[in-house]
Amino acid sequence: MRDTEERNTERNTERNKEQALVAIEGLRVSFPSLRGKIWPVDDVSLRILPGETLGLVGESGSGKSMTSLALMGLLPRPHGKIEAGSIKFRGRELVGLGDAEMRGMRGKDISMIFQDPMTSLNPVYTVGDQIIEAVRAHERITRAEARRKAVEMLDRVGIPSPEKRVDAWPHLLSGGMRQRVVIAMALVLRPTLLIADEPTTALDVTIQAQILCLMEDLKRDFGMSVLLITHNMGLVAENADRTAVMYAGRILEEAPTKELFGAPSHPYTRGLLDSIPRMRGMDRELKAIPGMVPALHDLPPGCRFANRCSFCEARCRIEEPPFFSAPRQGASGVHSVRCWQFCEERTVN
Repeated sequence: MRDTEERNTERNTERNKEQALVAIEGLRVSFPSLRGKIWPVDDVSLRILPGETLGLVGESGSGKSMTSLALMGLLPRPHGKIEAGSIKFRGRELVGLGDAEMRGMRGKDISMIFQDPMTSLNPVYTVGDQIIEAVRAHERITRAEARRKAVEMLDRVGIPSPEKRVDAWPHLLSGGMRQRVVIAMALVLRPTLLIADEPTTALDVTIQAQILCLMEDLKRDFGMSVLLITHNMGLVAENADRTAVMYAGRILEEAPTKELFGAPSHPYTRGLLDSIPRMRGMDRELKAIPGMVPALHDLPPGCRFANRCSFCEARCRIEEPPFFSAPRQGASGVHSVRCWQFCEERTVN
């Protein structure tokens, strides 16, 4: 029975490799520092399937945003470099692609919503001008036609009186309105993949819910895939089909979201979930993860989470674990975890 389950898991993994919209394999991103080269993204492998939402979670500085910038070809130059690995979009290798080719894909095939909408919008141009520029960069249409598309998209993202708002300056709009404009700019060309990097960080709870509902509606209507990057576990629980947990440049656990939240395997994932306040049991003490994320220039040998882990053993401080298959909990899809607690389980390639 177990052999049959393992064969089915292997077949599903191979099928996912073939069907993946985005396939990141062994990605390593480096930056120079005063103490030598650092690796904010180190041997990261991820897959995003057509039409799914992949959640990428972890503390600040874990490498989430740097992974997305590598995917977009927007690493800070000249210092940020992809040292190793592969990034394929629809089977096309993006690593090493020229600037002109990447510009042709950004917005049209892959688009991104950045953390702060105010820094994403140019204060000296109206919101309409900025959307029009994005359209005309990829389509040979007149300015009037591009303006019509901008108005339609502003209306689609729920901005009232879009015919008037199209000529508004960014600083005259509320935070929620600016985020809707950024979403309109990102989706006006109907990309296949949307990267949402902390899309609701600067918004109050009510506006957060509206933005997330809007993104889900647009994902369904446009048939997009979404990479949702956040440190908010609640957002991922409600919106992601699968979730990958990142720490100090590495992926530590990946599983279908329902299974990851129902049966988290890695001690770091369990620590993140234990630190979430809950309505039930309000009298219980919140559990904080002790210690700090290690500095990238001074990473410990072995498991990178060992110094903060209550289950740490001698082996953890010497040898870094590979990915293992976590015990199944009845959910579909692969549940892999980088922890020596599961070394008797099958190794995940």
